[in-house]
Amino acid sequence: MDLTRRSFLIGTAGLPLASRRTGDPFTLGVASGDPTADGIVLWTRLAPRPLADGGHGGMPDRDVGVEWQLAEDERFTRVVRSGTATARPSWAHSVHVEPSGLRPGREYFYRFRTGGHLSPTGRTRTAPAPGTAPDLAFGVVSCSNYEQGYFTAYRRLAEQQPDLVLHLGDYIYEYAPGGYKNSAGTIVRSHTEHRCQTLAEFRLRHAQYKTDPDLRALHALAPWIAVNDDHEIENNWAGVHPGTSGRPDFAQRKRAGYRAYYEHLPLRRSALPRGSGMRLYRRLAWGDLTTFHVLDTRQFRDDQPCDDGVRADCAARLATGRVLVGAAQRAWLAAGLRASRARWNMLAQQIFMAQHDYHLGPGKEVLLDTWDGYTAERDRVLGDVVASGARNPVVLTGDIHCHYASDLLADFDDPDSRRIGVELVTTSVTSDGDGYDAPAARAVELAENPHIAYADQRRGFIAARLTPTELRADFHTLPYVTKRNAPSTVTASFTVTDGAHHLSRSAVPASRAPQAAAAGAPRHP
Repeated sequence: MDLTRRSFLIGTAGLPLASRRTGDPFTLGVASGDPTADGIVLWTRLAPRPLADGGHGGMPDRDVGVEWQLAEDERFTRVVRSGTATARPSWAHSVHVEPSGLRPGREYFYRFRTGGHLSPTGRTRTAPAPGTAPDLAFGVVSCSNYEQGYFTAYRRLAEQQPDLVLHLGDYIYEYAPGGYKNSAGTIVRSHTEHRCQTLAEFRLRHAQYKTDPDLRALHALAPWIAVNDDHEIENNWAGVHPGTSGRPDFAQRKRAGYRAYYEHLPLRRSALPRGSGMRLYRRLAWGDLTTFHVLDTRQFRDDQPCDDGVRADCAARLATGRVLVGAAQRAWLAAGLRASRARWNMLAQQIFMAQHDYHLGPGKEVLLDTWDGYTAERDRVLGDVVASGARNPVVLTGDIHCHYASDLLADFDDPDSRRIGVELVTTSVTSDGDGYDAPAARAVELAENPHIAYADQRRGFIAARLTPTELRADFHTLPYVTKRNAPSTVTASFTVTDGAHHLSRSAVPASRAPQAAAAGAPRHP
């Protein structure tokens, strides 16, 4: 796609809401997701008044027919699939269409129409055919807090023109206005009223996030693979255990949070919430180049040990019976890895997997909401990775509000132990505000954790390019998010060559030299 066409799509999909016609139901934009070789999910939600009381977006309490089209060109002169879907009030007038029988590895364009209104045009693509392995450009994002900054990182990633976007959790935040303070105490724009507990409150919060033009632009430009973490329901929840809110009726909050998440993301019918649960772990192939094994690290875990947080001397975290992904999901992952014929195997998940010791010197101080709180489960899963013989394992991670690049070791207490694979961790889009650059603290962190090759506490995203012989990951950072339109620069680049199982640092072009970042105090999510 040439620059003019790309810029047109980014611009029209992200138009300010005020520029659309009165009564337009497509204020929340369009999206696509979970591509296969012959199909895709197309999404929209009708909401002429997205922040109207009650969470129904200003829609009447009745079914509405919505026409949809999928074409090979952005002018829709070659329409290949079309139909009518029903937007129902029980599902917030959201629409999920799953056209099939499409050609593999093809770019498509889509749109919706109802009541004389036409949606923005979205661009999507199907996965390549089995037996082929064309290059893949993909982005990795996580943790977008509406109050703590503008979603410029989404737009800067859209400008990289990815074929695919992975969102690894914390798509929204559930706090009441001002309920999550960053180190500077900055609130750029206020959340909708109340802490999210009811379905109406979760729907309003999702709708508010989609009023952001940069988020809508990235959704419209490429298909997404999305999975939740904790803030789509509440901070640091675990399985059947509520998070830090301490409020009763957790099962009801889960039911409401999951339903609203499904209503606002391009997810397949297989993810349709059932009660207070939702099937989100799944596997998506990109030809023979890579398979994305998408994990759910929230629904099946035991509660965090030792009252959660960053703790030293928490022996409970070492207990062999503690689980994180659970027996069924672990068996599913192991079987998929054993059967994989892909050149690369991406484990897309939410929380820091490598050991991460925050204390310099003897003893360990670790964050218990990560895999460090579930060390036996980490050993089991990494053992399954090795035993499977799956080629080129790469773990993709969000959650921690910092960039990291790490080698995964058979024994993290022995820096010379076998390299199993690598972990690439994306920082937040906005969470914790502008971020900071702290070389002294970073030096301590890297010295204590020699398997970690890179750390950066600024906001941004990962833009990666995958070929049959190499993975290259560029870590983009933004100098600020509390003002609009920040530039992004590449502060570090790493490559992994086929069969290497470890990171190699690559030179960053001079034109992409890092910019100065605002100072601030370190903080954990």
